[in-house]
Amino acid sequence: MGIVAAIQMTSGHVVAENLAAAGKLLREAKDAGAEVACLPENFAFIGLRDADKLQVAETDGAGPVQAFLSDCARELGLWILAGTINIRGGDGDRVANASLLIDAAGRRVARYDKIHLFDVSIPGRNEQYRESTHVLPGRKIVVADTPVGRLGLSVCYDVRFPELYRELVSKGAEWLAMPAAFTVPTGRAHWEILLRARAIENLCYVVAPAQTGTHTNGRDTFGDTLIADYWGQVLSRLEKGAGVVTAALDLAKQAETRARFPALENRRLGLVRGVAEPA
Repeated sequence: MGIVAAIQMTSGHVVAENLAAAGKLLREAKDAGAEVACLPENFAFIGLRDADKLQVAETDGAGPVQAFLSDCARELGLWILAGTINIRGGDGDRVANASLLIDAAGRRVARYDKIHLFDVSIPGRNEQYRESTHVLPGRKIVVADTPVGRLGLSVCYDVRFPELYRELVSKGAEWLAMPAAFTVPTGRAHWEILLRARAIENLCYVVAPAQTGTHTNGRDTFGDTLIADYWGQVLSRLEKGAGVVTAALDLAKQAETRARFPALENRRLGLVRGVAEPA
């Protein structure tokens, strides 16, 4: 059994201030006994304009945000899932929205680039988002071993695409990370429902660190950072304000439940590999 932490923040447009806030919350997570701490999407930077992310984007493997993550993980002896940061890609006008997993020695062990980009108009409101204007979509599904179990990586809008999580579970995921910066209207309507659904249908723990409150660009995010178990029960949550929540992941009990309630093994569509259609 291991302890995971989910961190809630209200990030702004000054990177140094966001890193200072993240550092305090990561230490709080460590002091609470966490072995892995998860930061929200865009924890290091939410610009005054969407295009501002191009100015702060880092080269893969180098830069102040990545150095901060490695140094902090090493100093605290803590695994860190860095919600997302902006990493330069081959397209000069767009960056990757990349989730990085750092081990307790400060080494990066996984990178996941957000696959599903938030290109929507919010129903009933004059509120539009076109994430693909400045972000390149990822193409690779990523799982990684951690001290608290095998992790399936995802980000925010990904939560609406259950086929992604079926693939993650097919690769052995025992817990799912969903760092986010959800809008208030969609968060109020769907956030908890979607998270608990992904937990239930995949018999996986879900850890969802979120952005909250009003940011320096005037945008509001929903918050409600939570951790749910494989049966869809909310173990801990923080609805508003910056802070940390923790929960213990009991992989033995999860495995027993999966064996007694074999919904994953009973699947007949989509992920039954190598089974021929009847003649």
